[in-house]
Amino acid sequence: MTAVDPAFRFPTRQDRKSLPVARPWHLRHAAWLPFLVPGLILVLWEIGSHVGLISTQILPRPSAVLVKAWDLALTGELFLHLGVSTLRALGGLAIGGTLGFALGLANGLSARSALLTDTSVQMVRNIPILALIPLVIIWFGVGETARLFLVSISVFFPIYINTFHGVRNVDPQLIEMGRAYGMSRRSLFGKVIFPGALPSIFVGLRYALGLMWFVLVVAETLAAKAGLGYMAMQAREFMMLDVVVLSILLYALLGKLADVVTRALEVRALAWNPAYARH
Repeated sequence: MTAVDPAFRFPTRQDRKSLPVARPWHLRHAAWLPFLVPGLILVLWEIGSHVGLISTQILPRPSAVLVKAWDLALTGELFLHLGVSTLRALGGLAIGGTLGFALGLANGLSARSALLTDTSVQMVRNIPILALIPLVIIWFGVGETARLFLVSISVFFPIYINTFHGVRNVDPQLIEMGRAYGMSRRSLFGKVIFPGALPSIFVGLRYALGLMWFVLVVAETLAAKAGLGYMAMQAREFMMLDVVVLSILLYALLGKLADVVTRALEVRALAWNPAYARH
């Protein structure tokens, strides 16, 4: 029989926890990996412009766009238009998002409320937002109210639908369990229904943010005096392609920034959910 070293012991659970765990490759490089494809596109775009594969009369070089952005930043014009567009987007998100969230909660919690209002909301939702522009101009003119209305209505529907269905799809067994434990309505909503609906609500918010920037581009072409859309339209009149491309890239960056912030809030708010805890 083989002798056992008296100093030997089997590893405990605490020992296993203290051992270093190799992280997957994509997590070790998560900081820069998302920028690999956009960076590669910019490099190929720049090279293609230099060797003549891409005409600068059609698409300016990224370096030229960067130089123009620096020039506009020095004059303060870039920050003016960027600030105006951001304020319009946040204003529309606050109005449309609040209304969509409130109505989604009301209809999700009350079958009567859903029966009364959901059909009307769905009918209006199926009208293309761009088709409303002539009517919006008649109602509100071409001032800030018209632009704010268009952005607000664009974010209203995604947040409403996802809030409504998020509340409706909460596991009924969890609700019954909460009632069995004697939870009040307020406690049941705050600890069971609302947390259960949060994943769907965040999906609606992220989708709404994408629509928000899309509609804002159109809204800022309606006789605006400032904003990224206005800057792009003015540049188009004078064939300043570098400014047009800069405006498009800024819209893309703003949209990505909004999505990153929302994603961070989502992971933080849903840390209790195993599907989000590992991110």
